[in-house]
Order: sequence, then structure tokens, then C-alpha cells
Amino acid sequence: MNKVKKILTPISVLALSVGLFAGCQSSTQEADPSPKESTEENTTTESNTETEEVKDPVSITIMAPLKEPETPPDLLLNEIEKMTNTELEYQFFPDENYEEKLNTSLATESFPQVVYLKNANSFLLFKEAIRDEQFWELGPYLSEFDNLSKLKETTLNNTKVDGKLYSLYVGRPLSRAGAIYRQDWADNLGIDSPTNVDELYEMFRAFTEDDPDGNGLDDTFGLTDRNDLVYGAFKAVASWHGAPNNWGEKDGQLLPEFMFDEYIEAMDYMKKVHEAGYMNQDFPVTSKSDQRNLFYNGTAGVYIGTMSDVSTINNETTKNFPDAVMDVQNYIEGPDGKFGTWSAPGYGNLVLFPKSSVKSEEELKEILGFFDQMMSAEMSTLMYWGIEGEHYEVIDGKASAYADKKDQIKREVKAFKDSVIGEVATSGRLDGYYELPARIKAEEMIIDNNDYLIFDPAAALDSDTYAEKGARLQDSINDATYNYILGEIDRAGFEQIVNEWKQNGGDDIIQEINDARNALN
Repeated sequence: MNKVKKILTPISVLALSVGLFAGCQSSTQEADPSPKESTEENTTTESNTETEEVKDPVSITIMAPLKEPETPPDLLLNEIEKMTNTELEYQFFPDENYEEKLNTSLATESFPQVVYLKNANSFLLFKEAIRDEQFWELGPYLSEFDNLSKLKETTLNNTKVDGKLYSLYVGRPLSRAGAIYRQDWADNLGIDSPTNVDELYEMFRAFTEDDPDGNGLDDTFGLTDRNDLVYGAFKAVASWHGAPNNWGEKDGQLLPEFMFDEYIEAMDYMKKVHEAGYMNQDFPVTSKSDQRNLFYNGTAGVYIGTMSDVSTINNETTKNFPDAVMDVQNYIEGPDGKFGTWSAPGYGNLVLFPKSSVKSEEELKEILGFFDQMMSAEMSTLMYWGIEGEHYEVIDGKASAYADKKDQIKREVKAFKDSVIGEVATSGRLDGYYELPARIKAEEMIIDNNDYLIFDPAAALDSDTYAEKGARLQDSINDATYNYILGEIDRAGFEQIVNEWKQNGGDDIIQEINDARNALN
């Protein structure tokens, strides 16, 4: 039987539908407590017998976003069900329409037993429903499960609502930020790996002015960036300058990052790079694909963002320039000689358990039992990498995905991979094996970043005004940041935008965030 359930979102009749997922407890064996004893009348001793009781499979329905064009076939699902003694129905909805489906299901109380939220923004929208006790609180139960109890406390704290835990999380590294650059260009010019913002600026300059590819043409520049102040270059550059991560503390009060001098210094730095022509001039309207293409086609030599992207960047660049060599750098000190890197919340998707469909504590524990098994090394490896010999091989104790099966792996594994609870450190699943030296180095630097994290002190704090107006108000700050870097406004103009932000609801956001922090202390 094909277990994929077709579900269309209201606004996407063309679009993809739904599939399924996987669930809970393992079979158990119980032995007859003792052999029957002989009596005086009957000297025949009955032999020991063991009765095996196999529990019925636990049925679980799970709603999750789907980033691939098709729902996965049942290959992995069947394996997961066998290993966990479950009957699972994963209802996959297209990623682009997923938040609409979440909101519809919330309004109609038509959730399945398990709900994956898409991101931190979805979590923000669900907090009122969480406070309204529409979802199970999980804090009292995690200690009962060997694997779930290993989830990272820092990440769990980032997902709490009013100090209580309601969700499990799909783990993500806390910081993957760094610079990817053309090592062959640097070697041609005699440039070492940059270790501070001044040396990084010099690399931008040299890659622009000193003919790093040796073709005698003025056809290169340093940095390629895009229209994203978080996952593009700016937030990493700001953290290297010592700026707070979203919020910071000043004079005992939490204030947004753009009210700190270090944020201004980061804008000044980017403005200097832009004015000198050491980066793409239209970066505020440059897409991620166009940003990368500037690297792939040999125009730009530095990419600031997720260091693990170096694999893709290397593969695409060497198609055009077979002799190109990549390197990475995470440790870039600021003007004060210190290094810090902004920390993400530590999660991708979050998982909630609605009381409208999970009716009892016993039912909740059965479902949590499945997620506990999902965090075992064996199960986590299966869901993250697929089937050994079919999707990956083990080299030096690590998983190496078959390069010639990328499309098959996306189709059969990706949807399940995106749902795995925890991370390598907490589940013990196989880590990835890489041959590219720059990727190996990147993975080491991602771990190294953990020693220099700049946390967001307001990550678990709420503001009603922010929920209502925050996104619109943040857009005005983003626009002002771009305009400052482009030289269209000066510091006085930027501060005027900040004052307008405060007058239009920002002061209320600051007050509510600080009130929320004080309530927890």
C-alpha cells in the first residue's frame, strides 16, 4: 500500500501535495516470570516457557513542510516503521504554502498529532496558542526518555514560552558564519588568510585592483553579497565588529542591535568597501543565485556566509576554472582585536503536540517514545543519510553520500532528513565524510565558532507590539541600513529612522522585551 496521502493547499492547486512520515515505539518481549512448579501428586516438571508479547504498532500522524517537488516514496518510511513499531502518516505540504496551512489548521483545530513549525517566525505566530494551552508542555516529560533528555539546554531555552518548554527541535549549528575565498587568487598575490577586518579589506582591494586571475583585465572584485542582512555578509561583519546579536545590553537595559555604535561601525566598513568598488554595487537587489554566480564565473573572490557552502561553490567554480582552489576563514578579529560570531537559535524546525489531537498523557508519551527512538544513533543515521549501500557508504566512521545519486537522495531521503530531532552531538548519528580540504576545514571551524558565540539575549522573550508591528518596523531599519551603506543617507539620517522606529512602536517593543526579561528573573 502506498502510504503517501495527497493533500492540496488552498492556493496551490498546481502544487505539490502531501506525503507522510514516521513514528514510535519498539516491540517488547516479556518472559513468563517463572516455570510452573511440580507438586507432590505430579512429579512431572513442566518445562520453562516464554511467551512473547508484541505490542500493536503505535499510529502517529505528522504534519511537516516539504522542500522537494515530490513527496518521498515509502522506502525509508517502511524501514522506520519496522524499526520503531509504528504506523506513520506524514502529511507533507509544499514549503512555500506551509505557513498558510499551519494557520488554517490552527483556526479549525484540525491538526494531526505532531506538527512541525517551519521556522522561528512560525513559532512567534503560535505563541498565543501555546499560552492558551492548546499544545502540550513537554518540560515535565523529557527526563523520562534517555535520548530526548540529551537535547541541548541552550537551544531548548531559546524555544521556551514564559519559561516553559513546549517543543522539540531539529538541530542546526549555532554558527556557520565565515569567509570563503579563492585561495589560488590569494597565492597569486602573496596574500595570507585574513585574520582581522583590516586584512579582509586588503583582500577585497587586492582582488579588485591587482589582477588576481592574471589575465591582464580589470574584470574582478573582492566581495560578492546579496539582499540579505542576516545570511549575507552584513551580520557576520557586524559580529566581527563586536555588534550585539539582534539585541544587546546597555546600562542594564536590552536594546536592539542598531542602537549600538558597533552596528554603525559595521555599516561604515561595508560603506567603505562599497564606495571603493570592492564589491558588487547592486548587492541590495542581488539574489542568492546571482551572488553565487559572480563567484562561479570568476568575477568575485570572497563570499561571506555559511562556510559549508564551500562544497557547492567549489564544484560550480571549478567547472569554469579547473585550477581554482578554495579556502575558508572564520576567525576575523574586529578593530578592538577581539573575535565574536553571531549565534543562531540552534534550531531549524520546531515540533509541537496539539491537545486537540493528542488526547491524553499516555498518548503523548507513546508519541514521545517514537521521537526518543528517532534520536538513537541508528535511527537518526537512517533518517538523515538514508540506507547504507543505497544512499551512502561509511568511510572512516563517517557517512559519505553517493555523489552519483544526488537526485535519488533528494527524492527519497531529504524530507525525512529535514525532520530529524537533535544534532550529531546529541544523537550520535554518523557525521559527514568530506574529501574537499576546504570543506573539512569548514566543518572544523563551525565547531570552533562555538567558543566565540554572541548570543541573542532576547531569543526567548516576547513583545505583543513586536508580534503586531515588528516585521514592518524592521523593514524600515533594513532599508536604512542599505541606504547608509550605499551613501544615500548619513548617520544623522540613520538616527532619524531609528527615532521614527521608536515613535511608531519601537519604544513599546523595548519596554515589553525588558518587562519579559524581568518577569523571568
